[in-house]
Amino acid sequence: MTIAHYIHRLPADYDIGLIRSRAKERGALWNDVPELHFKGFLLRERGRFGAIASSYSSLYLWRTDEAFRNFLVSGRYKVVTDSFGRADIQTRFALDARRGRADDARFITKQELSIPLDADLTAAFASEIARNREVAEQQGTVAAIIGVDPQTWTFTRILVSEQEPTRESDAAAYEVLHLARPLLDSLPSAGSR
Repeated sequence: MTIAHYIHRLPADYDIGLIRSRAKERGALWNDVPELHFKGFLLRERGRFGAIASSYSSLYLWRTDEAFRNFLVSGRYKVVTDSFGRADIQTRFALDARRGRADDARFITKQELSIPLDADLTAAFASEIARNREVAEQQGTVAAIIGVDPQTWTFTRILVSEQEPTRESDAAAYEVLHLARPLLDSLPSAGSR
């Protein structure tokens, strides 16, 4: 599985209502995309949950790298570049992705953790996968994903939740404007091995 995330920083005077309308209009177009576990239309609004600027972003969990490739070459990303320009797309290999018991995706948090240079990678991977499975079982979890960037040796923890993020979290918090979820229910469920 491939995690893909891109962010468009918005000008300070940008009308956030336009972003909410865009997500509402375009969200349903993603509800039946083959090979897509989910796509989150996300808003990070200045002054909320620690955000110092507003941004609009999309977060995907693709079933295969070929599906992500097809997204890029089919012209689907052109809709984004035509409106907001070309953003860097952060990609990660998903080490584990689980469906939680909750259903109402209201927030997504994303946390980046550097893997220490002298860490035992096998043990670090096993620990993060075990942690992700525990998170998937927590109340309010819609989905939990752990990814890795082997170029920078960074873990990315993603939580799709119905619960508002806590202030103590060092994760970036996003409001979910729409969650297209064609294959979300095909992920292993919380508690399964």
